[in-house]
Amino acid sequence: MIKNLRRAALATALLLAPLVTPAPAHAQHRPVETYTLPMAASVHLLPLAAEVREGYQRTSFKHWNTGQNPTDGCNTRAEVLLAEAVEQPQVLPGCKLSGGRWWSYYDARWLTSASALDVDHMVPLAEAWDSGASQWTAERREAYANDLAVHPSLVGVSAASNRSKADQDPAEWLPPAVEVTCRYTAEWIATKLRWGLTADAAELEALTQHAEACPGTTVTYEPAP
Repeated sequence: MIKNLRRAALATALLLAPLVTPAPAHAQHRPVETYTLPMAASVHLLPLAAEVREGYQRTSFKHWNTGQNPTDGCNTRAEVLLAEAVEQPQVLPGCKLSGGRWWSYYDARWLTSASALDVDHMVPLAEAWDSGASQWTAERREAYANDLAVHPSLVGVSAASNRSKADQDPAEWLPPAVEVTCRYTAEWIATKLRWGLTADAAELEALTQHAEACPGTTVTYEPAP
């Protein structure tokens, strides 16, 4: 039954291919292709595979590195917070951020201190490892852990919500702000498709249910180089 659903969804996605909406490149000096599909179709583009945690260490993913601008003194975490600030903080020596204002969409909270935020990997490092990153080179894992090229890969949220999420997938955890479930699910799927990651059966079932509950939601993703 699952195979038949996946085949039908894939066929739908292929039929919709001419409707895929191109988007501007996020990175300089390279052409990119960006795909936009209905969430229900995009779920079924995720390869089904059991998760394997064996050998995982957080240090297998080098982060935070020097970010997109190695000369500015700010690492990836700081660059995400600067990009997402609703009110810009003051950047002090050593890229220490003072002041500023951020919206944590996971739990619908305003935050006014950089130290109160975590930069969340939309698909946690452990989940990525379980879903295919264990087979990557160290360089590709570093690129994944510091992915500033597209917005959903890294997101600044309250430390409390990020630590509540930990390494759980959408079958196990969703943002406490229920009104963002469709957005969160779409960004999760987009990140997995961007990096060619798999999903296990429970995860696919949960994503399918969320897609049914979010009929007007689309998933936009740009395959990672």
